[in-house]
Amino acid sequence: MDVNDCNGNSLSDGDSVIVVKTLNVQGSPLVIKKGTKVKNIRLTDDAKEVDCKVNGTRVVLKTMYLKKK
Repeated sequence: MDVNDCNGNSLSDGDSVIVVKTLNVQGSPLVIKKGTKVKNIRLTDDAKEVDCKVNGTRVVLKTMYLKKK
């Protein structure tokens, strides 16, 4: 399975990424601001989503809002 960021760069487990758009997390008051650095991502079964930890909270982010660092 090939997982790509918003620019088409290939992502793999353990990569660091930057959020390119401010995101509201559903069901939570958490807001992930544009420019937030996320380290050590994990790939999921879906090629359009990655699992990561942001500010101590585990969330699943869509790859269209991520840019490889």
